[in-house]
Amino acid sequence: MTRPAGAYALGVELSGGWVAKVADDDVRRDGVGLDVDDTAWAPVDVPGHWRGSDAFAGTDGPLVYRRRFHLDPPAEGTRAFVTFEGVMYQADVWLDGAYLGDPEGYFFPHTFDITGLARLADEHVLAVEVACSPQRQPGSKRAITGSLQHSDMIDPDANPGGVWRPVRIEHTGAVRIDRLRVLCRDANDARAHLRIHARLDNDSSRTVTVRTLVDGVVATEQNTTLAAGLNEVDWAVDVRRPRLWWPWSLGPQHLTDVAVEVLIDGEVSHRRALRTGLREVALQDWAFSVNGERLFVKGANLAPTAANLADVSPDQVRRDVELAREAGLDLVRVSGHIARAELYDAADEMGMLVWQDFPLQWGYARTVRKQAVRQAREAVDLLGHHPSIALWCAHNDPSPGVEGRAGTGANPARTLLAQQRPTWNGTILDRWVKRAFETNDETRPVVAHSGVAPHLPQLDGTDSHLFFGWFHGSATDLAGFAAAMPRMVRFVGEFGAQAVPSTADFMEPQRWPELAWEHLQAHHGLQLEVLDGHVPRAEHFSFESWRDATQRYQARVLRTQIETLRRLKYRPTGGFCFLALNDAQPAVSWSVLDHERHPKLAYQAVVDACRPVIVVADPMPPEVIAGEAIALDVHVVSDLRHALDDVRCTATLRWPGGSHQWAFTGSVPPDECVRVGMVRFVVPDATGELWLDLTLEHPEVTATNRSTSTLGARVSG
Repeated sequence: MTRPAGAYALGVELSGGWVAKVADDDVRRDGVGLDVDDTAWAPVDVPGHWRGSDAFAGTDGPLVYRRRFHLDPPAEGTRAFVTFEGVMYQADVWLDGAYLGDPEGYFFPHTFDITGLARLADEHVLAVEVACSPQRQPGSKRAITGSLQHSDMIDPDANPGGVWRPVRIEHTGAVRIDRLRVLCRDANDARAHLRIHARLDNDSSRTVTVRTLVDGVVATEQNTTLAAGLNEVDWAVDVRRPRLWWPWSLGPQHLTDVAVEVLIDGEVSHRRALRTGLREVALQDWAFSVNGERLFVKGANLAPTAANLADVSPDQVRRDVELAREAGLDLVRVSGHIARAELYDAADEMGMLVWQDFPLQWGYARTVRKQAVRQAREAVDLLGHHPSIALWCAHNDPSPGVEGRAGTGANPARTLLAQQRPTWNGTILDRWVKRAFETNDETRPVVAHSGVAPHLPQLDGTDSHLFFGWFHGSATDLAGFAAAMPRMVRFVGEFGAQAVPSTADFMEPQRWPELAWEHLQAHHGLQLEVLDGHVPRAEHFSFESWRDATQRYQARVLRTQIETLRRLKYRPTGGFCFLALNDAQPAVSWSVLDHERHPKLAYQAVVDACRPVIVVADPMPPEVIAGEAIALDVHVVSDLRHALDDVRCTATLRWPGGSHQWAFTGSVPPDECVRVGMVRFVVPDATGELWLDLTLEHPEVTATNRSTSTLGARVSG
């Protein structure tokens, strides 16, 4: 068998050399044709975002882009297509003045057949009007851009509009594979079952051969009759004795290449290949399992790598996954957006599970339903082959009429009551999108939304967003809340506190204490009133002192709550995702890594709290009173897949002028949390600090922990 040269070769890459102009009626009428003088138009980056170009740094668009290029006419029996890999967010496209279509959706490619036009000449102009309207009605948005346009971690005045991914011309034979979806439904040591779906673009009625190759070996070959136009084709492939893909803490990350070829009379018309992993993922009562192995998930919400996705390198995207793994995390939640392709490739290769949010965040208008359903299918087509993706979530926090995270500041009980009434977003839109994911991907769990409490009629609910220690109460309140409402901590998808980053030049710290507070709140995420309630500015005489205090507070909140949730392992908690791993821009935010990926103190706190084996006691109150009786349970949490025998734990209580020690011995079962003993004491009559040091000793692993409390004077009478 021979393959015709160029039958599925990349034709022309149309990066660079674009010019643009702010769109108006005259530009739309006169600026899209072939014979237009565009010498006075301004250069603009493609791929890129228009605000990265000096001429358009202050505009919200829309813009008309133009690009002149040479293309040899397609040979007989071949076709030519233009593909926009990513347009933010809506567009109208022309070639040589002929209208091609109106793509909408930022994260997936849009392709148009240009065969007929390409045969008329060899010099062409591609024009595209790109619109990315500001979403000025936060409870009724119309663009499905999620956190990229509405987030408390990205400047609300930012605009990500542009042709942000490459544009290319592709040559194929008479039949092109327009979409290819590869899903692994189930897998074990004996067999893996793949479900494959292709959409074939055919120029006339014919019979073709569809061939599937797995790691270069032909797995199936079938003849299929196609009509002219788009044809949907489904088939299955069984892989015998597969090499399974595992999360990094459970096993190796074997990856499998799947290719599909369409042949006409024995010649390849088009070929597409995807790299996947053979694994089976499930979610039962918010506990994940992979290939039948249960896994308590330690995770973090992942913000966009940068506010402008085109402005970062593949290495920068990959680095965020590396930093998550270095912190001991099993999962990243791609929060409120769909990221660049390099992130999912890195997660596959490093064994990092992904909770994938669809880019719906907070409130949307009724007009988005049809587009949201369509784009959910596109998300499955684009990402479904990645073994790392363990969950689809249709909508993040669909609280009606709430701008930003202010709604989370309410008392948790009041928030729960507010979620009992039906809403357009939570009750209708989210169910449509959830159904779209389920229809197109039967291999993964799907949740309708995140941050919705149990509500009538089913009382099912989803994960919880619990901001004890920030919007309400203290960090230690989480334990009592979990005891009172265990269903609310089956999976905690957001929690944490803000802190000032180490890379803080944007805050102009030399102006302390007269910083541009209003500007920082409006454009850099700072929730000043809340932060002041926990770390008052008035108590600090320098910016550095205040910054460090905010970081210590954030670290204490995250460590306390991660340890609390790990002590509830599987009873009832299946895992958590703290807010957040990274910043997308200079910000005072929830992140533990700033926009330059310098760690805050909380990053090390996360590392320590997420080690495979920890020893932890119930948290001590911030202040204890002399004569007060204290009893603290001591637990060992192990994520190891084997038992630890002959473990010795010691607890040492120290205060100025004295100390006391307890010792416990025993075994720790695999993948379990066990109570090893209790520390009972009466608070000594002393001043200063009270320290409780815990140590676990075993030939295989050592773990330590320390908690402190302030010694208060005895209350008389």
